[in-house]
Amino acid sequence: MTKLGEVVELWRYPVKSMGGERMAEVDCDRRGMVGDRLWAVRGSDGKIGSGKTTPRFRRMPGLLSISARLDDEGAWVQLPSGERARVDDPRAAELVGSVVGESVTLEEETDVRHFDDAALHLLSTASLSWLRGSRPDDQVEVPRFRPNVVVDITRGREPEENWVGHALRIGAATVGIGERTGRCVMVTMTQPQLGFAPGILRELTRRRDGMFGVYGTVLEGGRMRVGDHVSLVS
Repeated sequence: MTKLGEVVELWRYPVKSMGGERMAEVDCDRRGMVGDRLWAVRGSDGKIGSGKTTPRFRRMPGLLSISARLDDEGAWVQLPSGERARVDDPRAAELVGSVVGESVTLEEETDVRHFDDAALHLLSTASLSWLRGSRPDDQVEVPRFRPNVVVDITRGREPEENWVGHALRIGAATVGIGERTGRCVMVTMTQPQLGFAPGILRELTRRRDGMFGVYGTVLEGGRMRVGDHVSLVS
């Protein structure tokens, strides 16, 4: 195997389109990171709340201001005010509804997948450094792009789009890289500690065909840890 870099950040998002949690280690199975986007917000029209509108999802402003966490008791949501509730408590839906401005429910994934296109999203420090150099005033920070795995690429290696079509070993897991990640208005949105930044999407559209990061699927489950080597499987 050829070493490409190492894991420097791991992120999980227990409720789709809410703020996530930074992990030191996390287990993966064939679905993806255990607990990632396992829950979602559903509006009164039946659509799943998201940062964008698609046939399955509907843009629901305000979700990014809410954070979600997992612990031994289950998944929790926390409002900007600090109020929190477990997702299976009816009060959680009331709290979320007060932020997004409509009646909602919080539902666990069933036959409708909560992922946009793939189970994992990977991003490299090389791509982040490039965008920070191009948009120095736009707060180019990891939470804008909602990756699961941030990889510090070994010096001299090419960015992550060159991994498409290959398999990577990340800790004890094997991940197949399927395609580049197309970006939408979600990367421009206001969220805690990050302001509105429309120039980011314009720059990605102009310079990288609107792509930033890559999507992956778990071919073999296992634990990932910060500091794990990321290697190309021969």
